[in-house]
Amino acid sequence: MPHRPPLSWTAPVAALVAAVVVAIPVAALSGAVAPLPLGDAGPVVRWGMVLLRVVHHVAASLTIGLLLVAAFLVREGKTTSRRATAAKIASMSAGIWALSALGTLILGFGDLAGISPSAPGYLAQLWGNRSLEILTLRGLETVMLVALVPFAALARTRGALAWATVLAVLALMPLAFSGHASGTDGHETAVTALGIHLVGITVWVGGLLALAVLLPVMGPALGDALRRYSTLAAWCFVAVGLSGVLFALLTVDELADLVSPYWLVIWLKVAALAGLFVFGLMQRRTIVAGDDGRPRAFAKLATLEVILMGTAIGLGTVLGRTPPPVGGEPRVGDMAYVLTGYPMPEPFTWARLFTSWQVNWLFLLTALVALGLYLAGVAKLRRRGDSWPVGRTILWVLGWAAFIWVTSGGPSVYGRVMFSQHMIMHMALMMLVPILLVPAQAITLAYRALPARRDRTLGPREVLLAVVHSRWATIISNPVVSGVIFFGSLIVFYWTGMLDWAMRTHSGHIFMVVHFSLTGFAFVWSMVGRDPGPPKWEPPLRIIVLLATLAAHAFFGLALMQGTWLLAPEFYKTIDVPWVDDLLADQQLGGGIAWGVGEAPTVIIVLMVMVDWIRSDGRESTRSDRRADRDGDAELAAYNARLQVMHERSQR
Repeated sequence: MPHRPPLSWTAPVAALVAAVVVAIPVAALSGAVAPLPLGDAGPVVRWGMVLLRVVHHVAASLTIGLLLVAAFLVREGKTTSRRATAAKIASMSAGIWALSALGTLILGFGDLAGISPSAPGYLAQLWGNRSLEILTLRGLETVMLVALVPFAALARTRGALAWATVLAVLALMPLAFSGHASGTDGHETAVTALGIHLVGITVWVGGLLALAVLLPVMGPALGDALRRYSTLAAWCFVAVGLSGVLFALLTVDELADLVSPYWLVIWLKVAALAGLFVFGLMQRRTIVAGDDGRPRAFAKLATLEVILMGTAIGLGTVLGRTPPPVGGEPRVGDMAYVLTGYPMPEPFTWARLFTSWQVNWLFLLTALVALGLYLAGVAKLRRRGDSWPVGRTILWVLGWAAFIWVTSGGPSVYGRVMFSQHMIMHMALMMLVPILLVPAQAITLAYRALPARRDRTLGPREVLLAVVHSRWATIISNPVVSGVIFFGSLIVFYWTGMLDWAMRTHSGHIFMVVHFSLTGFAFVWSMVGRDPGPPKWEPPLRIIVLLATLAAHAFFGLALMQGTWLLAPEFYKTIDVPWVDDLLADQQLGGGIAWGVGEAPTVIIVLMVMVDWIRSDGRESTRSDRRADRDGDAELAAYNARLQVMHERSQR
């Protein structure tokens, strides 16, 4: 049995100690653990939330880092199973993560309710108040982590480790929705900034912790793993910096805010991040450049770096409990703000549909990243002398420009309060944007631009290949399945409580945009997509499915136009938009928009299928002509011979 060298626990212990040592005095000085004037739960809760969060963040970082390194960064060893080692440690750290999450759930109730955990019936009250949004989110995190522990312990293959990584990252998201900044003015921006920050800092810290823990078993794989981690760390640094800018937009109204206790903690964290940036440059220039990664030099530098990372974790934990200088008092007189988080817009006009803007940073950044990656891919092809059609690039830019307009422009501004404008947003996401994006063939571009890895690790190209050629992709790209999802999602979304959920909550709004965007893209791709993937149906069959699906879509529009019942009545009656006199008439207008908007895209998609049909016939004719030139038209000669034999037999 091969000897397995002992793992190095110096890095995570150093990070945890540094985080605690920094968090305790800073929390005492910043007011993060000061008694509340009303409903104080006591020092056990105040200090317990800080210390548990420190353990929580370090354990989360180590778990995600180990899974990510094992799945995407390091190749498997010949004598030592690096993946199995990483998975076992990740399952243990995930257990610590789950316990700390459970602890914050229990103490968090006391923090919210102002009740000491020693109070009689504390746990019974916690269970009875589980409908509170923050407690529900923390409970969701705990459930996902409980599922992650055995999953990580059993994961051995690249695919299983990759899925475990995805589950672990998703377990971070409830924190973004339940953080104190998420309750301030500009809720969606705060949640987006916190989500970006959590993912960026956790992957950054966790990747380095994992490499340091696994250093004794890395061997010759260290060099490649460090180079890949260095690239990932650079992206994480950008993400953390960007989230800081978004937070600044929310927490600064005047210069005096910059010297508040909240911002003093931020300045300390900025200094820590600047130090990490310097360490990152040193690591990239002196260690990553070497073929073997220079293990001893890496160990020394990594120890210092994780101490600074622990300092940043401690400061971030304290920051999460320090009151910001501006919080945006609830605008109780504005029901639009109370229900949606945005003030009531100006009275609607069709011109304002194109001039009104409320930036949704999550979707804007998604669009900008998609544009940047596509243009970078085109530039890479051009540099090596390959061509890429300009028309596809134009379609990609137009598609994401339309997406930005739909999610941050007039359709989003007025779609939050008017059903008719909500339907414009919905139809554009399902039918306009995909018709522009699908012909841009981004998957083909990625295939040509992304490098292939030769060491059997999962890089971006390998992940894309696995997704596109997966069994799920085969099922979803089936025209009948995608058509059923396309139409069925309309029925489920509008004739259940999902519409009300999407209009009232940030998570519901995100789900709505993502679901309808992916549903529309999958349907259009199954009809006219030309990227590599599951085989396409013959054009006549696609046209039949297309017409059947869009006939059902027209039925949906007619049902809304002729309906006499109000969808999401509680929401629309409560928000009481001043310039919408008749809610049912506005809903019926939305049905007309759903019906009318579906006509032009239908014609466009049918024409695109017809063009694909003509091209496929042309390609088949060309192949037949070339084959005839090679074999002297043997196929035709054989056909004529068969006819001759049949004729001779008929003459007997």
